[in-house]
Amino acid sequence: MEGGIQTHKPGTRMRQKRKILIIDDESHLAALVKFNLEQTGKYEVCVAKDGEEGLQKALKEPPHLIILDLILPKITGEEVCKKIRGEEKTENIPIIMVTAKASTVDAIIGKVIGANHYMTKPFQMDELLKNIEEVFGRQCETL
Repeated sequence: MEGGIQTHKPGTRMRQKRKILIIDDESHLAALVKFNLEQTGKYEVCVAKDGEEGLQKALKEPPHLIILDLILPKITGEEVCKKIRGEEKTENIPIIMVTAKASTVDAIIGKVIGANHYMTKPFQMDELLKNIEEVFGRQCETL
C-alpha cells in the first residue's frame, strides 16, 4: 500500500501503518521516540539527523506526519517547515514541532510558519502520542 505498511493479525481487519518522519539531530531522543511510536503497532517511523536530510526524505516519500525539531544543522527547522509548506505534494502534511525553545513567541512563530502543534523539550511521550492521535483524528474528520 502507498505510504505505509499493512499489518494483519488473525481475526482482525487489515490496517495500514501511518508513516512518521522524525527530523531531529538529538539521536538518542529520536531513537527513543521512534521506539515508542513503533511499539504502538500503528506507525512506521524513519529518522533524519538534520534539516537537509529531513527535507529530502519528506519530498522523496511524503510521510503522513512529521515530528520536527526547530534547532537543526544544515537547514533550520523553521526553513524545513516553510519549504514543506511551499511544495504541493507536502503542503498538507501535519507537522508537530518539538524544540527546546519554550517561549510563547517561539510557539507563535511555529504556528505561523505552519506547525500544527508546538511542544517543548523535555516532553512526556504520552503528550506526543496524544498530539499525534489528535492530528490523525482531525484528518479522518475531514475525509
